[in-house]
Amino acid sequence: MKKIVVTSVFALLLSFHALAQSPAHKIVIQVNTSDTTAWHGVVRNIGNLQTALGPNTSIEVVAHGSGIGLLIDSKTTQKAKIAELAAKGVSFVACENTIRMNKIDKATLLSQSGFVPSGVAEVVLKQEAGWSYLKP
Repeated sequence: MKKIVVTSVFALLLSFHALAQSPAHKIVIQVNTSDTTAWHGVVRNIGNLQTALGPNTSIEVVAHGSGIGLLIDSKTTQKAKIAELAAKGVSFVACENTIRMNKIDKATLLSQSGFVPSGVAEVVLKQEAGWSYLKP
């Protein structure tokens, strides 16, 4: 009986530790527009989210379709801000379907860019995993 209680308490403590270590908030932001005003809004929203929710907030920006320009070095208007946010842990990912369909060389994307097979699927998977959804 004593062993069961000790094991249960240990398991409970591990659960609390895992909760304390995990981000309090997880947000996925979908960008599928070439509107540079929207791009500016995205980086502004991220800064506001980090200020309001704290630095432990997980944020992933998914660029696909017309929004892929946000992550193309020669097209983005947000290069410096993306570098700054990526250094603070914000993830920026590009849709490989969009890259393939538009014959974009991955080398032309910002070095901070990660890749996902499908941008829209990534957004769905994040939402199914409990991430909050934001679209500028």
